[in-house]
Amino acid sequence: MQKLFVQIIVLLALTSAAFAQEAKQPNILFILVDDWGWTDLSANGSKYYETPNIDRLRKEGMWFSQAYSVGPNCAPSRASLMTGKYTPRHGIYTVGNSDRGNSVDRKLIPIENNTVLNPSLVTIAEELKNAGYSTGLIGKWQLGGKGKGADAHAQGFEHVIGGTGGTSAYFYPYNKEGKTSPHEGITSGSEGEYLTDRLTDEALKFLESNRQKPFFLYLSYFAVHTPIEAKADIIAKYKSKKGDAHHHNPVYAAMIESADQGIGRVLKQLDALNLAENTLVVFFSDNGGMGAVTAQHPLRGSKGMLYEGGVRVPLIVKWPGKTRAGSQTDSPVIGVDFYPTLLEAAKIGKPLNAEVDGQSFLPLLSGQTAAQRDIFWHFPAYLEAYKGDKRNKDAFRTRPVSTIRSGDFKLHQFYEDGHVELYNIRTDIGETKNLAKASPAKVKELKDKLEAWKQKVNAPVPTKLNPEYAPGKAVQAGSARTVNIEE
Repeated sequence: MQKLFVQIIVLLALTSAAFAQEAKQPNILFILVDDWGWTDLSANGSKYYETPNIDRLRKEGMWFSQAYSVGPNCAPSRASLMTGKYTPRHGIYTVGNSDRGNSVDRKLIPIENNTVLNPSLVTIAEELKNAGYSTGLIGKWQLGGKGKGADAHAQGFEHVIGGTGGTSAYFYPYNKEGKTSPHEGITSGSEGEYLTDRLTDEALKFLESNRQKPFFLYLSYFAVHTPIEAKADIIAKYKSKKGDAHHHNPVYAAMIESADQGIGRVLKQLDALNLAENTLVVFFSDNGGMGAVTAQHPLRGSKGMLYEGGVRVPLIVKWPGKTRAGSQTDSPVIGVDFYPTLLEAAKIGKPLNAEVDGQSFLPLLSGQTAAQRDIFWHFPAYLEAYKGDKRNKDAFRTRPVSTIRSGDFKLHQFYEDGHVELYNIRTDIGETKNLAKASPAKVKELKDKLEAWKQKVNAPVPTKLNPEYAPGKAVQAGSARTVNIEE
């Protein structure tokens, strides 16, 4: 009898321990890199860039071969990631003003752009903070600053280092030609200190200080965004290495290597603190690679375009006990999906905001299939072409356009002249063969779906003609409105 009693006690203890383990909220390390293209890592085809730590993360976790950013450049992608909402819901469509480039080249008056995230929108950081998580942002925010109602503190982050829209230099004191880059929390440093390294150091401190309770660390590196600056010794290494037609810039390659080293240090710290087994790690990029310094062959286009090269991005997720090492999913996912996914992972049954556009991809992590759904992009603005990107002959990278991906098909609807482009992404990943004329039924099907979605999210469409429009004419003084060409 006594033996039976002991066995029951042991069984109950084991059951209780298993339940506690299941109920334990995972830590979340979300590594967001800036302008890092789909092929800009050695594990996905590059023979020039070296990313051994990210490659190792891919081998230990799950690779998403068809992951997408919501926007083709920084701000809209980040706003949708934070809120789980498509761009028409928050009105952040681009960086800066929407009437970019030369006015004489713009046929339409674009929709006005928001540059600050509406503080009434609940972010994923607010959700996790409300659920008992320590929340930290280290790096780039770009959704509003202090005094504007949408700084990172007001949107759920307790600990903030960086928190700016960008940086004018990667070396301390992080300013260039008199342009200041006020990185919050960085008031001192050593001469020659590299920003990527400094952010990594701050991330290690955060992990050490917040190891006793669940944490959400949003490590948002400025790399590999412009200015293209790197450490001299690493640049020298790549100058002596042969590149190819798509990857050959030694300074950009050195920036990638520094970011990879930083990621390796952070992952090593998780191991050292015995946190790795209960930490969900995400590696993601906010949009495609910058066309003036890198290329995403066989994908078409670059940052600033809704072709695959501008929005298909690297995504790796590692969650010990959930993801199978070296696994891959080909199911399309998009940036709005992180909100419901991470809330489900954190076991938040009653979120502050349940009205999101994303769909949890948590089942994919354990090898299950996902129900097919359509994904969308809406860009009612203009982005001028890169200087130095010889592949793009247009004055713009993007003109006002909406796009839908439905199954294997992707349709772009352009608003200046109403033309559409239809591609089969499975058979033509490079979007080289426009099937619109040959497939009128498919065009109608996708246009109808796109129109229904635009009505659902109340997406504004530019229709007003620009009186200054005069293609081919010389630029008149004052006719051009621009923001940093690299954005």
